[in-house]
Formats: sequence, structure tokens, C-alpha cells
Amino acid sequence: MHYTLMRLAAVCGLLSVLVTTVEAADPPTAKLALSFKPKQADVEYDIPKTSEYDQCKVTVVRKGKASGWVVLGPGGETLRRFMDTDGDNIVDHWGYYFRGLEVYRDIDSNADNKIDQFRWMNRAGSRWGIDNNADGIVDSWKIISAEEASREAVRALTSGNSKILQPLLFNEDDAKELGIPKSVSKKLLAEVADAPAKLAKNQSAAKGIGKQSRWLQFINSIPATVPAEQIGAPQDLFIYENAMATVETGSQTALIQIGEMVRVGNSWKLAGIPQLMGKDSVQVGGILMNPATADVADTEMESEDNPVARKLIEELQELDKNSPALTASRSKMSKYYAERADLLTKLRKTSKSDELRDQWTRQLTDGLAAGIQTGVYPEAEARLKALEAELEKSNNEAPMLAYVVYRRMLAGYNVKIRDADNDERSKIHEKWLADLEAYVDKHALSDDAPEAILQIAIAEEFSGNVKKAATWYAKLIKDYPESPSLPRAKGAVKRIEIEGKPLELSGTSLQGKTIKTADYRGKVLAVIYWATWCKPCTEDLPQIRELYKKHHGNGFEIVGVNVDADASEIPAYLKQHKVTWPQIHEPGGLVDSPPARDFGIITAPTVFLVDRDGKVVKRNASVDDLKTLLPDLIAGKTPQVGADEKTSKTK
Repeated sequence: MHYTLMRLAAVCGLLSVLVTTVEAADPPTAKLALSFKPKQADVEYDIPKTSEYDQCKVTVVRKGKASGWVVLGPGGETLRRFMDTDGDNIVDHWGYYFRGLEVYRDIDSNADNKIDQFRWMNRAGSRWGIDNNADGIVDSWKIISAEEASREAVRALTSGNSKILQPLLFNEDDAKELGIPKSVSKKLLAEVADAPAKLAKNQSAAKGIGKQSRWLQFINSIPATVPAEQIGAPQDLFIYENAMATVETGSQTALIQIGEMVRVGNSWKLAGIPQLMGKDSVQVGGILMNPATADVADTEMESEDNPVARKLIEELQELDKNSPALTASRSKMSKYYAERADLLTKLRKTSKSDELRDQWTRQLTDGLAAGIQTGVYPEAEARLKALEAELEKSNNEAPMLAYVVYRRMLAGYNVKIRDADNDERSKIHEKWLADLEAYVDKHALSDDAPEAILQIAIAEEFSGNVKKAATWYAKLIKDYPESPSLPRAKGAVKRIEIEGKPLELSGTSLQGKTIKTADYRGKVLAVIYWATWCKPCTEDLPQIRELYKKHHGNGFEIVGVNVDADASEIPAYLKQHKVTWPQIHEPGGLVDSPPARDFGIITAPTVFLVDRDGKVVKRNASVDDLKTLLPDLIAGKTPQVGADEKTSKTK
């Protein structure tokens, strides 16, 4: 067995002239093997110090027809793995490791001695890029998550590089693969047409951000499902209607509109060009979940017997075919919303079927609610209230009334709280809670009641009314056992009642191992829920590091529980802020990751302080609490804990 190192070097971009062949018994030196670098720049991997090269070891590995070299670090940890996977004696896989796990791999997939694929894995994420012409630039994504796609989109905007953006954009092949009707795909493709020019324009307008800006967070909870029959496609679609991301430039943060995203196979594609959101920006929803795009195939039976309905549907289809672009002026958008609402109102009155009338009512409601929130249709709120009043008079349309009321309330609250100053926010929030309570009381059987109860409970907890919050959580658990919000409510109750009880938490570490709080019995333990985007978490770190340094030798431990949606930024953050204690991270973010969901975590930071017996002393400890309580806990004394019900808020 031998490997052609000169070819290996050429593929990896090394300029040095190497010996043409090296026998398996004579592997390359560690210095030579460690000189290879990933083809892509955004890879964090272990690089030993030059003084440690002599302590590194290169060994030969064989598995079936595959064989190659593994570089081991001073502690025996794997640093590199260069493999010939097809038995032609030429290396075609170059693996780079971080803390014992492979995080990135360059691949020559067609044995032409050129790298044409790039894979990120484990804590580096899930991206898999294809480079058709082997120029080092991703031409398409075989796999990319929504979070990673948003980060690439931000990188494209801040650098002005359309080559980064292009493989992220929805295209004709995607439309064909999903079976999206031409009338709809035409609109999607129009949004991403002339992408380089649009990106350049958006970058020019993005004052205050640039190459020095750093992606922080993908702002979305869960993707939405667009049923196949709604869009007229052969399969359900999975989308984010209007994705956002935050970026950090120095001490300033900004909001980037990523726009509509749709899943195509294992990749998330953009149906818009990223742009910086300013004070006067209009946040318009996407195309695929816009009521204007909803397929009217279900109405064919009625339209055949109802000439009036048929004509209205044809007018609606024609209006939707010529709907304005998401970047259109306010006047055009307002005119479109008004005309569409007029047609849907007529269809509601024309329909003889309750099911179809409900369908038109939902579409009308969603469109008017969108008109309120975007601010492009001033008459939307009055029309929604009129619809609500009409339904109020009918005893047979209670579910639809509840649907309309909740969306009218939510849209109005979002607009008011968005535009309010600090003095007004408190009153607006109090009114919102009162409205939610009245809604639950009047529409207890509605589909939106559990979500309303959860919002009330969280708001009460934020306000320091923990007993009231617990009552609302308990009501959700008792009255709505089938609600998707049930696990969060159960977790919140467990968290609220946990002081004096054992903390039973386990999760997966960044190294892929299991961390259990039970393993820290006999130690004083702080479990800190945090995120890279959480400013208070970062602001507290210097004091927490000092406490850890001061008390660690006497039995004080810390376990971090990161609630970022994407783990890729965590290692760099930990290195930058010199965080050395172990970290748990599982997918799902603050809302859906098991470690957060199981305790109903609603904010970061949240800190559990645990004594040597494994029991929680404080369920929401502050840095000041740690300073006060740690000396007694470490000494084995029972500290005096104040009865503080308040929940700290993320700044």
C-alpha cells in the first residue's frame, strides 16, 4: 500500500514538492500531515503548537479496501484522518477533528485529484456542499439546515458576495422537485431573479454592518407545514414564512430579514434576498403560506353548480397571478389586500357549504391580520372587527369567531407593542393579558385557547407572579392534555416547585457524551442555561469565571446548558470567553430542546444552584445569589435563601 503524496498535496493546495510515494511502513511526519488545511475557511479544528509536533504520532489505518493515516495528538486524541476510500492508493478524504470528533471533511468524490465536496459534521453543524468545478466555492448544497442557511445568507449580505448567496436560492429545479404549480413558482422565482443586483442594493443600504459583523441567531420557533392540497402540490411543503436572523457588530445588534424559506430534500432554500431591517421596514409574509396562494381546487365541485362562485374564484386566481412583489410599494400592497379581501368576503356570502365558508373565512382573516401587522393596509383592523361582529351574531360559527378574535388580538398587540415607547409598554402588556384571560374564558374550546393560556402563564411569571403563573400552567395541563404546549407547561411547574428537591437533568455534551447532574453529588453545582445571543449571559461571565476560579478547588462545579438553535457558534464563543466547564447542547433551542422543555425554561440566563446532596437551593439564582450562597454551601452549611418569586428577564 502506498499513497501519492504529491497528488494529495496538489489537491489540498500545498505548494511544496513532496516525494512521490511513501510506503505504509513509512507514513508522513506529523509536521507534514498537520500542514494540510481545510479547503473552507470557516472551520474550527484542533491545531497543536509547533512545540508539540514531536509528541504527535501518525499511524496507518485499514478498514476493508479503505486505508490511510491518522494523526494523533500529544494526549492520544485524533487530530486528522486522511483516507483512500476506493483503494486506488490516492487519498480522497481529508478529515479534521476538534476535541476528539471529526468536524469537517474535504472530499474528492470522482478520483480526479480535485476536492469537489465539503462536509461539516458533529459540533460544526450539518452542511454538505458540492463544488462542481472544484474552484473551492460551493455551487449547491446537498444538506444545509435552516439555521445554517440563514448564517450563509448573512455572510453573503455582509460581504456582498453573490456567489455565497446563489446556491441558497430557490430555483426552477426545486420547483419541479416539489411539484409547485407554475403560477406559484413563477412568483417565488421572481423574488430571487437578478439576485446579484438585488444583493448589491441591499448591502449598500445596510449601513452599520459589514465583514466584521457576526451572525448570532436564527429567529424562528418551528417551521410551518403547507398541506399539499392547499398549494396544489403533490406533497406537503415545510417552510419558514418570514425568517429572521440577528447579527452583532461590535456592541451593536441588528435584525436581518432572511425572508421565506422552503425545505427541498435535505436543504433549506431562500425565496428572497436577505436585507437589513430598519425602523421603517415592512415585514411582509412569504408567498407559500400567504392566503393569496392557497389553492382553490377544493372549491371545484361547488363552482360547477354555482356560476357566481366560479366567477369569483376565477377573479381571485387572476388577482393572485398578478400579485405585487414583496418589495412593492405600500400603495400597491394596500390595493392588493383590499381587492383580495373584497373577493373573499363575496365568496363567504356566496358559499353554501359550511366547510367552504370556513375556508374563505380563515383566508380572509389571515389576510387582514397580515395587513394589520405589516401596516400596509390601514383598513384591515376595521374590516376584521366587522367580520368579528358579524360572526358574533351567529350561533353556528363559534369556532370561526374564536379564530378571528385571536388573530385580531394578536395582530393588534404586536403592532402596538412594536411601536410603543417604554412608558407605554407596561399598559399595553397589561391590556393584552386581560384580553387573553377574557378570550380563554369565552372561547375555552377553541384551538387557540391552550396557546393563550401558555402566554398568560409566561407573562405572569415574568412579572413575578409565580403563584398565578403556576395556576395557569396547571390549567393548561388539566384542561388541554392533547395540546402541543403540554410538555412546556409540565416542565414549568416542575421548575417552579423544584427548590428543596433533587435536580435530575441529563443531556448530550458538545463532545457527544452524556452529562448527568446526578454525577455531581457531593459537589456544589450551578446549572446555567445560556445562549450566545443572550447579552446578560455574556455580561455575567467575568464574575462567574472568578467565582469558579475561587471555589472550584473546594468542590464548586458548573454545567452549562446552551439553548442556541445551532451549535456551530458555541465552540468559538467558549474559546473567546475562556469558558472551561462542560456544556450540554441539544437541538431545539430555548423552546424545543429537551433540557429546556423539560423544565419549561422561558428565559436565559436561568441558573439552578444545587447543594452537595443534589437538591436545588435556588431555582433562579443571580450572580449576587451565587456570591452570597456559595461560601455556606461549600462549607456544608444551610444558607438563608430569601423568598424571591421573580424571574429575571433577558435583556
